[in-house]
Amino acid sequence: MAPTPFYFPASFRHISAVFFLGSLISLTALLHCSAGAQNYRDALQKSILFFEGQRSGRLPPDQRLRWRRDSALHDGATAGVDLTGGYYDAGDNVKFGFPMAFTTTMLSWSIIDFGRNMGGEARNAVKAVRWATDYLLKATATDGVVYVQVGDGNSDHQCWERPEDMDTLRTVYKIDRSNPGSDVAGETAAALAAASIVFRSRDPAYSRLLLNRAVKVFEFADNHRGAYSSSLLNAVCPFYCDFNGYQDELLWAAAWLHKASRRRVFREYIVRNEVVLRAGETINEFGWDNKHAGINVLISKEVLMGKENDLKSFQIMADGFICSILPGISHPQVQYSPGGLIVKPGSCNMQHVTSLSFLLLAYSNYLSHANRIVPCGQTSATPALLRRLAKRQVDYILGDNPMGMSYMVGYGARYPQRIHHRGSSIPSVNVHPAHIGCREGSKYFASQYPNPNKLIGAVVGGPNITDNFPDWRPLYQGSEPTTYTNAPLVGLLAYFSAHS
Repeated sequence: MAPTPFYFPASFRHISAVFFLGSLISLTALLHCSAGAQNYRDALQKSILFFEGQRSGRLPPDQRLRWRRDSALHDGATAGVDLTGGYYDAGDNVKFGFPMAFTTTMLSWSIIDFGRNMGGEARNAVKAVRWATDYLLKATATDGVVYVQVGDGNSDHQCWERPEDMDTLRTVYKIDRSNPGSDVAGETAAALAAASIVFRSRDPAYSRLLLNRAVKVFEFADNHRGAYSSSLLNAVCPFYCDFNGYQDELLWAAAWLHKASRRRVFREYIVRNEVVLRAGETINEFGWDNKHAGINVLISKEVLMGKENDLKSFQIMADGFICSILPGISHPQVQYSPGGLIVKPGSCNMQHVTSLSFLLLAYSNYLSHANRIVPCGQTSATPALLRRLAKRQVDYILGDNPMGMSYMVGYGARYPQRIHHRGSSIPSVNVHPAHIGCREGSKYFASQYPNPNKLIGAVVGGPNITDNFPDWRPLYQGSEPTTYTNAPLVGLLAYFSAHS
């Protein structure tokens, strides 16, 4: 049987055999492409509002995207646990724990480093973190077990229906001592630890709960090593396979636990395992699957402040990451489109743009406080240069690009209208109260009309290597938003809203 017109395996959303062949543009040309002022404060508000459109479970009275309604109220029931809440990762209705945890970590890091720039939006950003951590606490409530997914990706991707109508399998998947998943458990520990910092002064009791749980989950991840892709096979693959191994998540979690707790045991773990866990690999990658560049930048802050000189190697690797991303050098590890956008192989390219730009901005601030620059051969990367590079990427997202359009729904005069998102593309329950079944939604998927429900703040996968964007729902590579694309962008927008 031929596949339905709306079935697209999520593996192609995250990895692809396509290799983009783009020419480099010079650093000078890139930095002089930017023109016109952006309303970063407005974009910040919308980037946070997006998460309310991704909520699963019973929605609160202060829900602002009113076209959404309660959904998945019995998640976990088949396993005898309460797994309601949390976020849908993208345009489908599955709750994938691995990217949800990474989203939580990056939202937390955005608040930790840039919360002071958020003004009144800090409250909404913290709410977005708590919606995730409340779920992650449920998923880790049993010692030696982490519930890592609710919903069957294969059946879900055969349907095009609202989350409120969802009648596909809500299968519960877990890892345990016999079926380990150090990658997803490590990322979950990192998320809980990072969030504990967010709530340290806002809700001390909740913060302690998060940190204590993070320690337990990390110990489970470290003591029972293995990749969750091996344990759960087709349940998580080809959707969110861990292609990079679990070693980076263990170091990532230890780094966040050290930052959150200041316990010497986690610092010693990092020192002892730097080589064993291959900290020096793929230093120019960062995202839901690969944490290496993030580890190096996070740990480097302590080194640059003169507190952790025996971790100097991480700062050296962070410097290497910075040099690898500069345009115009002889051996770049990223490409730039003619319009100046960072491009990495695969689809949903904006996830790379926001995560790498976040690291550029964070590291620029760490360098500024240490009064340092990064030597890169014939070029020196100053903090100001890194901020300008990050700002250029943000400005591109917001409309300073060859298409003359914003890639954030609801921002600017022109933005994507036909995003690859079930809830956004089907009439809301308010307008169409009757149930819309699995196959009934196909006409909305295939429709040429704009989505009836605006998922305000959603940043789509974006244009191709030639800066072209067709705004076509079936082209999920460019038209689908994800939570882990928005999470780092929150921090970027917060900073530039205060420094523009």
